[in-house]
Amino acid sequence: MCSRFWLNWSVKVWCVSLIDDLRKFSARSWSERGLFLEAFILLGVMRAAILLFPFRKIAKILGITQSETSSIPEKDIPIDTTAIGWAIQAAAARTHWESACLAQALTGMVMLSRRGVASALYLGVARVESTPGTMDAHAWLRCGDAILTGAGGVERFSAISAFVRQQPHNDRTGS
Repeated sequence: MCSRFWLNWSVKVWCVSLIDDLRKFSARSWSERGLFLEAFILLGVMRAAILLFPFRKIAKILGITQSETSSIPEKDIPIDTTAIGWAIQAAAARTHWESACLAQALTGMVMLSRRGVASALYLGVARVESTPGTMDAHAWLRCGDAILTGAGGVERFSAISAFVRQQPHNDRTGS
């Protein structure tokens, strides 16, 4: 009897949460909904790529090279990058698979690249103070002066690599 109660309760909680998410989603603009869906799909693709291929293969497929971008002033970036950052974070919180920092950063890089905007993906490490001899790894994405994904606790990490995606000629950005 008791287990049936908790099962019914957890289903009800899940349904209420789903309805709340759908209500919030329907309140968003069509462009934000599109960004969310694009991020959700790309997070799945990037997670599968991370599981199936070594990073060097993913970098080659995406056309990512190890280098750095100059910091572009925010006023010179032709799109609202914060909306892309929101879409990635919102989608990552709702995936049924792990959408950790590397998948989010790769997703953001692809989304920005599709819009002709340069970005830099950083890989960093930090010592774990509580466990001597171990390290944490983290990935974050910078566009202009803003960190779009992985900003939480980034100051703790030392960047060991930076990657950029070579931008093809894009008429929308005037390049």
